[in-house]
Amino acid sequence: MTHPFRRTLLLAAVAAAAVILTSCSGPEQVQRAPNPVPEMTYEFTMDPGVRIHVNRPTFPDPDKRTLVLFYALPNGNTIEMTIGRHLSEGLDWHYNIQHIGAQVRFLRNELSDRNITVVYLETEQRSWPAWRKANAENNAFLIRRIFRTIADQQPPGTEFQLAGHSGGGSFLNGFLNAYDSVPAEVSRISYLDANYSYDDSLGHGRKLVQWLRADTAHKLSVFAYDDREIVLNGKKVIGPDGGTFRATRRMLEYFRDQTDIRSFQDSTILQYVAYNGRSRFIVHTNPENRILHTVLVETNGYIHSVLFQTPYEERNYRFSGPRAYNQYIDGP
Repeated sequence: MTHPFRRTLLLAAVAAAAVILTSCSGPEQVQRAPNPVPEMTYEFTMDPGVRIHVNRPTFPDPDKRTLVLFYALPNGNTIEMTIGRHLSEGLDWHYNIQHIGAQVRFLRNELSDRNITVVYLETEQRSWPAWRKANAENNAFLIRRIFRTIADQQPPGTEFQLAGHSGGGSFLNGFLNAYDSVPAEVSRISYLDANYSYDDSLGHGRKLVQWLRADTAHKLSVFAYDDREIVLNGKKVIGPDGGTFRATRRMLEYFRDQTDIRSFQDSTILQYVAYNGRSRFIVHTNPENRILHTVLVETNGYIHSVLFQTPYEERNYRFSGPRAYNQYIDGP
């Protein structure tokens, strides 16, 4: 296997086991199901200081289309934490707050007509905003190079989806900065409580709207919660102009100038919908004033970002509901 950048094969392929293993999630015993497809992983680095971890089917079906999911990590997390595990004694709690590995396995089970690859993107600072600041002169060029390095290896007709959580949204906005228009091959963009650095003066709204108008296959999701009054250790977490709730309002203001938006609320979830449902701003109203930053991801948020407005939307899962992917979590 050749590649223009150094990479290390981390895990040999394993066939899906017929034996169901028992693992522990908190006080409950969870039956560990076999992976929907055998997986292999490989890893490489790109200068300056980006670690790229790829998880893909070991034996891609040549008769299936390929779907590549880019996931830009949140601030402070490693790839291993983002993939997730069942907690055991001494294991850092960060392993139990996203479970993107298990959510992708759920997606492979649902979207059985696709070969699904997930690409995890981590910076040496464990922060995409800090990485972009350290590479202020050329970070857009570097982000474009990261995307193309993966994209150019894929078969014709591959579909690409971009998602970021927390500071990972800075990668998404850097990606927008890197192009005059979003590449048509990108079918979904998802901000998972991650749109802090959205900026209309940089053309972010204009590029997203142009991309949505260009193809009815293009879909945008923005997840946020009312974070204006949350408190940690007796102090407000968000300043007077910060947070994803206010950033989502800024995005909505731009979108309202471009198209009709309808809104509806179901319990604590308020949604703003445009472009025949292809653009969704999903806001948790947070009446109990909780910190829901990672909860939006953990409660099937990543699954929902991939499956909304498909025949699989909220089938076998519910956004903001119990974890639908527990049987696919790695662990002891």
